[in-house]
Order: sequence, then C-alpha cells, then structure tokens
Amino acid sequence: MDEIAAGLAKAVELILALDPVVVEITARSLAIAITSTAIAAAIAVPIGGLIHFHNFFGKRAVINLIQTLYSLPTVTVGLVVFLLLSRSGPFGSLGLLFTPAGMVVGQTVLITPIMIGLTIAALSGVGPAVRDTALSLGASRYQAILTIMGEAKAAMMAAVLLGFGRALSEVGVAMMIGGNIRGHTRVLTTAIALETSRGEIELSMALGIILVSISLLVNLLVNRAQGNWWA
Repeated sequence: MDEIAAGLAKAVELILALDPVVVEITARSLAIAITSTAIAAAIAVPIGGLIHFHNFFGKRAVINLIQTLYSLPTVTVGLVVFLLLSRSGPFGSLGLLFTPAGMVVGQTVLITPIMIGLTIAALSGVGPAVRDTALSLGASRYQAILTIMGEAKAAMMAAVLLGFGRALSEVGVAMMIGGNIRGHTRVLTTAIALETSRGEIELSMALGIILVSISLLVNLLVNRAQGNWWA
C-alpha cells in the first residue's frame, strides 16, 4: 500500500511539474484522438442521417451489421489497417505505417461504425410528432430533417464524445499501426503498457491519471455545453 501511495505522489509530482515526456505523450494522444474523431464525425453523421431518413431493402440488416461492429476488437482493426498500409498493401506507397497519420486512419476506421450507429439511434429517438409539426408549419423535407437533427443534437454530441473516448483509450490500433515509437507515435495507452512492463510505475500512474482526467473533463464540458448553450 505504501508503494502505491508513493507512486501516486510521484505521479502527481510529474504532472504538476509538466514533465516533458508526460506533456509530449499527452499532446500527441489528444491530437491523434481529436483528428480521428473529427474525421469520423464528418463521415458518420451524414451516413447515419442517410440511413435513418431513407427506407431501402436490407436497412435492418445494415443497422445490425453496424451495431455488430461496436464490439469489433481493436487488434482486428489494427491488423486490417496494418495490411492495407504495409509495403505490400494497396496503400503502402503512402508511407503511413508507423506514423501518427496512420494511427489517425486506424482510429477513424475503429470509431466510425460506433458513431454511425449512435447517430441513427439519436435520430430514432426523436418522435414523429416533431417531423409532422415541422411539415404542417410549411417546412420543406430538408428543413424537417434539420429540425429533427436539431432535436437530437444532445444525443449526437454524446455519440461524438463516445467516439473520442474510444479513440483516446484504445491500445490495439495504436500499438500495431503506430509501433509505439518514442517521440513519434507513442501515446498514453501504449506508453502506460510499456512503462508498466519496464517497472516505471510512477510514470505509468501519471499517464493513467491524465487519461482518466481527460475523459472526465470532456464529459463535464459536454454536459455543461448541453445545459447552457442549447437550453
């Protein structure tokens, strides 16, 4: 117990002192996760809207497939993206393997199905009365769709948040695509795994505290935004 307390105290000291290694890894993790989330949102929200607002043969099967991909193991995604980006793969000439850009690609592939499915769920949660009311007031079909999306904005923000959390906390894609290269592709999750295996418990705990703190901060900011800006 004393060792844990000592490690925790040292971890807090590293954070407060803005240890260069801690700052570098944290900044890289945030940059990759934010970029991945932004790209995934730009893909997922339109696709989720198209699926929800259009009826077509096999729609239920498509939604079931998307929901199945929620639990897709990160190492499986990492393997697929690794094969695509490797030198012998179709995109090997881009030189993205073992780079932050490659990690962004992998994390985007990982979280996009989650965000598509949650976007569909968010839009489905808006009652038909909203659409009917908008149309009865003279709104066009496009305006009615915007009205429904406006009603679902809080749930859609939650979908983006969940995608960000998944991107920030995953380790399989980051390890397989990034390679955990010091000063280049090392992020919070891969650094925690490495430093723990090396016995650097204080640094691991510091990075773990930062990881949890970021997740908590994002949740608090989104909840505050939903309460104040969208009231």
